[in-house]
Amino acid sequence: MLAFAGRLDTESIGALWRPAIRAAEQARGSKLVLDLSEVSFCDVGGASFLAAIETAHGEAAETVGSDQRATALLRRARTAARSVRRGAPAPTAAWTLADLAHAVLGLIPASIGFIGEAAVAVVRLPVRHRMLRLPDLLRYIDAAGLRSLPLLVMLGFLIGMILAFQSAVPMRRFGADIFVANLVAISLMRELGPLLAAVILAGRTGSAFAAEIGTMKVNEELDALKTMGLDPMTMLVLPRMFAAMLVMPVMTLTLDIAGLLGMATVMRGFGYPFVAIARQVQVWVSSADLYGGLFKAVCFGMAVAAIGCRAGLGTGVGPRAVGQSATAAVVGGIVATVALDGVFALIFYRLKL
Repeated sequence: MLAFAGRLDTESIGALWRPAIRAAEQARGSKLVLDLSEVSFCDVGGASFLAAIETAHGEAAETVGSDQRATALLRRARTAARSVRRGAPAPTAAWTLADLAHAVLGLIPASIGFIGEAAVAVVRLPVRHRMLRLPDLLRYIDAAGLRSLPLLVMLGFLIGMILAFQSAVPMRRFGADIFVANLVAISLMRELGPLLAAVILAGRTGSAFAAEIGTMKVNEELDALKTMGLDPMTMLVLPRMFAAMLVMPVMTLTLDIAGLLGMATVMRGFGYPFVAIARQVQVWVSSADLYGGLFKAVCFGMAVAAIGCRAGLGTGVGPRAVGQSATAAVVGGIVATVALDGVFALIFYRLKL
């Protein structure tokens, strides 16, 4: 029997740790009893100390005289001790198809709830307009859009060059390499420009949104905002969504222009003058192609920002939670962008746009 008295907390268990562990190891093979009748206070550190004693003994110990709070803490400490042995994480079972389907179905009500909360926040925005601070909105616009322009220019120029070169090689066999300008321009305006810009937004900004809000939740800053009467949805989510929706058309236009310059560079290398290339683009690219791509860009930006903020608000506890939220934001943003692009392709086809 190991009897304890007084406070069993983080400050007092340091002097008791080694003698108690040594006594528990020597008592292996016999019954171990922990007498807590004289303990006046026990915190999480004390419960972890008792669980470590049981682990050293090798069997569950019988507790005597513990109050309800200490018993609950000891039960949680035992569960944690069983799941982690010598610092190694507990083995996880392989996911089955049913587990994956259950996880996907579990996201549906949470996503619907998030959409509803965002809609309510937009409706109440005229009343809560002071919670939507302009400096925060400008900061998000700078982080999401302006700082990504060099990457967009480089990626767009390379994509335009690659598309033009890969298309010109087979089309030259038929003497149709002048139409490479039409192909690349329409592809960039209608599909590749908004899609690639959304992928960049998801990788750079969506993950940042999830990490920022997730860190605030882990540090209980969201609870502090609610305690002060502030709405996290209006103060944290709406500025990020508005910023993403505002910068996505600019990002798409930047990528389109850079891609056209890359295409023109390749076509100029094949001997075509810039006047002929510009004429092909002007004749074949309509305003509907440009405006359709910009409309899709706004929708992609809203989806990526919403998924990133939703992942941040759903952050769990532990050191891995923020990283998992950032990963979920990137994967979810890219998947949602591709899915929306397929839906828009079908809608534009039915509307003959």
